[in-house]
This record gives sequence, structure tokens and C-alpha cells, in this order.
Amino acid sequence: MQPAKMADQPIAVQKQTNMKSMTIGKILVYFILVSLAIICIIPFYLMLIYSTHNNATIASMFTFLPGQFLIDNYLNMASKINIWRGFANSFFIAGSSTVLSLYIGALTAYGFAKYKFKGRTGLFLFLLATMMVPGQLALIGMYRLFSTLGLLDSYAAIILPAAANAFNVFFIKQFIEGSIPDEIIESARVDSAGEFRTFNQIVLPILGPAIAALGIFTFIGSWNNFLTPLVLLFSLDKYPLPVLVALVQGYYGMDYGLLYLGVAISIVPIIIVFSIFSRQIIGSVALGAVKG
Repeated sequence: MQPAKMADQPIAVQKQTNMKSMTIGKILVYFILVSLAIICIIPFYLMLIYSTHNNATIASMFTFLPGQFLIDNYLNMASKINIWRGFANSFFIAGSSTVLSLYIGALTAYGFAKYKFKGRTGLFLFLLATMMVPGQLALIGMYRLFSTLGLLDSYAAIILPAAANAFNVFFIKQFIEGSIPDEIIESARVDSAGEFRTFNQIVLPILGPAIAALGIFTFIGSWNNFLTPLVLLFSLDKYPLPVLVALVQGYYGMDYGLLYLGVAISIVPIIIVFSIFSRQIIGSVALGAVKG
């Protein structure tokens, strides 16, 4: 009996050592994650704090404590720009661009994934190649095109280009190929369903996780779009929020408190959208991970 007990002791010691190493590893991982979270949160916290201070305080000292000039900064901003008009413009442009981009992207991806036609591979490779071209290079061509069509200084000039989103097509095409078998589409055709009905009633609901994940990124990208509205829009009442915030800095001098407040107001919808739909991103990634 004694030799058996002595043989069991090294196993118990090894288990305790493994548990200690796992505990130390978990503590280290949690410490790193918490540190990264704090580093990411600090800029947003300082932005909110500085929006409550006046220009003199921000320029002269560094503080983590809130001030008493939030209302003064807001009233100052309201007297110079219509911040809520810009908020409404941004919401309309970002929402319309997101819906148009996702629907056209899903429809195009469905065509590439399930239709067999000559030159499909070459056309898809050309579409992917356009992702390597910076969007700023197309501004001159867009300006001339919309000038010819008479769409300059209109919401359409900002919303319509969102339909051509190569990344959405690529992402959704991969999702369709891994999640939608050809038998479902063939059965719908046997039941005399048209192509658009098949897409809208069968394919589109299955694409829910992918569209939800892409919708977050598309909405955020459109909400933060600054250069395109600045070039294609001329009326102050049509400017989205990022352009109006920049005008506060450019036209009316460097008022840091007012600028921080404008930026804080502009990112609140982004944080809300991402917080609500973040699970869709994780679900979409998980579905892509088990593809095949």
C-alpha cells in the first residue's frame, strides 16, 4: 500500500502544478485584456470630460475630472451651427447608404455565387481588384458624373455610390457559397418562384447574420464619411455631422470644448449601434469559422 501512495503523490503534485500554471496564465490574460480595454476607453473618457470644460482649461491643464461648462459649450455650438440638423442628415445618409449597399451587394453576390455565365471569374477578379484602389481617387470622376447628371449638392450624390461596395459582394458571396445549397434554389424554381422572389423570400432571410455584421460596418463607415460630402455638397443645411464639426474648428477658431462636444455627439450613435448589434458580428464570424 505504501508504494502505491508514493506513486500517487507525484501525480497529485503535477496536477497542482498544472492548476497553478493555468491560474497564473488566466490572470496574465485577464490583466492584458483589462489593460487593453482601459487603453481603449481612456480616449473616449477624456473626450467626454473635456467636452465639459472651457477652452482655457483644456489648453492649460490635463484633467480627468468633469467641468461645469457643458451647457455653455452646447449653447455656443447651437449658436454657430445646427448640430441636430447635421445629426439628422448623417442618420438619413448613413441609413439609406447602408440599406442600398447591403441589398445591391447581396443581389450581386447571389448572381456571382449561383449563376454560371461566361467571364464570371474574370469579372469577379476585376471587382476584387477595385478594392485596392483608394476611394479618394474616384472623387474627381464622381464629381464630373454627378455634375453631368445634375445631382451635385444632393443626398443622392452621397447615397448612390454606396451601391458599389466590392467588399460587401465578396463577403456575402463567400457566405452564400458556404451556407445556401443549390437544392434550395432549385426547389424554389420548381415551385414556379421567380428569381427576385427566390432571392427576397428565401436567400435574403438566410443571409441575416452576414448582412447584420456588414450593416454595422457599412453604417459606421457612412456615418464617419467626411471627404465625399465635403466635395459633393455645398449647402450648409445638407452637411452631415462630421463636416459640421470640422466647420466649427475651421470657421470659428479653435474652441476645444466645443470641438470635443461635437465629436462626442457624433460618436454616440456609432457606440449605440455597435453595442446593440455586436452579437451579430460574433455570430457571423462563428458561422464563417465552421464553413465546410
